[in-house]
Amino acid sequence: MKKLILSAAFLAFAGFSAVQASEVNTMKNAAIVAVQDSAVKTPIKLEELPEPVTTALKSDTYKGWTATEAFAVKDGTKEYFVINVKKEAETGSIKIDKDGKPVE
Repeated sequence: MKKLILSAAFLAFAGFSAVQASEVNTMKNAAIVAVQDSAVKTPIKLEELPEPVTTALKSDTYKGWTATEAFAVKDGTKEYFVINVKKEAETGSIKIDKDGKPVE
């Protein structure tokens, strides 16, 4: 009787080990891709922003928002300005090109 119980316990343990071993997921052919942000941000003084950009910031669209800092951004062939703005407790950023048009 002891041999029967011991054999049953051994088979149960072996079965459990086999099930656990089959659940291992190997990623032999998985590719890891890293994407680097190629945009170059250069800090710029608010006073140095082009006239069309400052005019756009003063328009009704951005009424009540105050510019806090600005960056000139070059992303491949695109060049634009990122202006961080604040309105009371809210903060945000605006992207505007050199002609004063919003950038998507």
